[in-house]
Amino acid sequence: MTFRQKTADLLATAWVRNFIVAVIIFNAIILGMETSATVMDAAGPLIITLDRICLAIFVLELGAKLFAQRLQFFRSGWNIFDFIIVGVSLVPGNGGLSVLRALRILRVLRVISVVPSLRRVVEGFVTALPGMGSVFLLMGIVFYIAAVMATKLFGDAFPEWFGTLGRSGYSLFQIMTLESWSMGIVRPVMEVYPYAWAFFVPFIMVTTFAVVNLLVGLIVNSMQDAHAEEGNAATDAYRDEVLAKLEAIERRLDERK
Repeated sequence: MTFRQKTADLLATAWVRNFIVAVIIFNAIILGMETSATVMDAAGPLIITLDRICLAIFVLELGAKLFAQRLQFFRSGWNIFDFIIVGVSLVPGNGGLSVLRALRILRVLRVISVVPSLRRVVEGFVTALPGMGSVFLLMGIVFYIAAVMATKLFGDAFPEWFGTLGRSGYSLFQIMTLESWSMGIVRPVMEVYPYAWAFFVPFIMVTTFAVVNLLVGLIVNSMQDAHAEEGNAATDAYRDEVLAKLEAIERRLDERK
């Protein structure tokens, strides 16, 4: 077995994966502590050193993966994701690029690529994006129609909420989220326009209870499909392994004959 293969096998072990997850969580805590002036005054150099050690571990891991996988490394979307996250952390955060120091917290996202269950959630979400685009288009049409109607109906009496198309859209978004929609917006409007409920109630029924739940359903179905595909792949791999063992047993029996 070559050193390259040994490196690949080592990276695939559970303890290495668990170690990387532990480093990611520890690094997240360290980055949070850096936001505290009190903590930095007491142990600033130690925290910065620990942060650099965590970054060095991430760089070593990626270097080992590049050595073991070569060009195959860039055929995995998760590897590219890790490469970008760690690469951003390596960019100097001085001068005009000081904003990149805040992006170091993105290293926490690496836990997604390490933990299989989180990968399934993200893969399900990504799979649902095409269907979600259609739903967002439908919601945009509904919002545009409702914003035009609300501006014409209530804009004169309530210009701060419905005076322009943009204000109407924002107010309707607040209503869709059900955040202070009744006492904050709808009831004051109904004091001037008693039949305003005939506009707002159907809007809530269509957006909050229909379109939003449609988005949730798409995401859930995509996650189930991704989980089923992973289960099928595991079943196929187990079947191939069993068949290989049976063929090996059959060859041994034939040799004894």
